[in-house]
Amino acid sequence: MTSDPGPGSNGFPLPPSYGPPSYGPVPYGPQPQPVQPDMLAAAADRERTIDVLKAAFSEGRLTKEEFDTRSGRVLAARTYADLAAIVTDLPVGPSGSVMPYHAGYYQQIAPLPPTNGLAVGAMVCGIAEIFTFGFAAIPAVILGHIARGQIKETGERGDGMAIAGLVLGYLGIAAWVLMILVIASHT
Repeated sequence: MTSDPGPGSNGFPLPPSYGPPSYGPVPYGPQPQPVQPDMLAAAADRERTIDVLKAAFSEGRLTKEEFDTRSGRVLAARTYADLAAIVTDLPVGPSGSVMPYHAGYYQQIAPLPPTNGLAVGAMVCGIAEIFTFGFAAIPAVILGHIARGQIKETGERGDGMAIAGLVLGYLGIAAWVLMILVIASHT
């Protein structure tokens, strides 16, 4: 393990008056602190720390040598405490010190009940009537009625698909009946 040269240039400690100017109270509420300073840092955390160093260098708060030295220390840092020690004397904006990266939090949702397979079959048969000239209408109606009964008993999803299969099936049957009546009236 290498020795840490300290916060100042050339390994000398900084005078007590050195540091970021006082910006007053933070308008965003209390400053968050790292929850676990000994937690291992990720690449995204190192990139954010490098961004802080870049900003300080562009503002003239760091010399080129200090920037290079601290950048090397950032790349070698393993924990959040290591990263925070590198930028402790630099202003890092309204969020305070280097914080752990947290991915988006999503609310836990209850698992959805399964979809009834017969309801899916009813809808597929109802759509397939177009390609089968209405021959899938009767299976669509049968599967739709059975699926609705099962859905009421088990609480499964798919009631809309069963209804769609029923509607398309009855429309297909009605089209066949109408076609038969038209043919019968012409003979």
